[in-house]
Amino acid sequence: MKNVIIFGAPGSGKGTYSEEIVNRYGMGHISTGDVLRAQIKAGTELGKTAKNYIDNGQLLPDSLMIDILADTYDSMPAGKGVIFDGFPRTIPQAEALKEMLAKRNHDMGVMVELVVDEKVLLARLLNRAIEQGRADDNEETIKKRFAVYREQTAPLAEWFEKEGMRHTFVWKEGEMTKEDMLNNIYALLDTLK
Repeated sequence: MKNVIIFGAPGSGKGTYSEEIVNRYGMGHISTGDVLRAQIKAGTELGKTAKNYIDNGQLLPDSLMIDILADTYDSMPAGKGVIFDGFPRTIPQAEALKEMLAKRNHDMGVMVELVVDEKVLLARLLNRAIEQGRADDNEETIKKRFAVYREQTAPLAEWFEKEGMRHTFVWKEGEMTKEDMLNNIYALLDTLK
């Protein structure tokens, strides 16, 4: 199985679909948020360095994030493929990930892009805030996250297009179920070896 990069705006279902893909194919799952929390909790040298940046309200340098991802990637079972959830978010990160994988004679695989109308995303995230009590999911913060996504992350889709990796799946509110979307994604992934 090849590697999969799951890509989409906040609330598009990256985590949800990643879990389903992992369960179906037995892939490794690298969620940048989970990885950072695990490194920090374990007190690794990488985790201590990351914590210092986070505690000072700074973003981690791409080189540090790649080192942390490489460490996690190398611990995954060989031959199953890995789904990258939440990374890369910028073109330099994508190029660094490509280089890191190439050093291991692996490629990036495919990019699964989840496209959902922003009105639907806003409603989903506000609902999640109520269900999970997440203070970061208020309307003002969500709209800022959408703006950051449009400005910094969405342009990465064109990079994946040029690499020949981009596969776009569009959610049609009221016309599709989660299972419909998953079946469309599975149809692509079933062709990968």
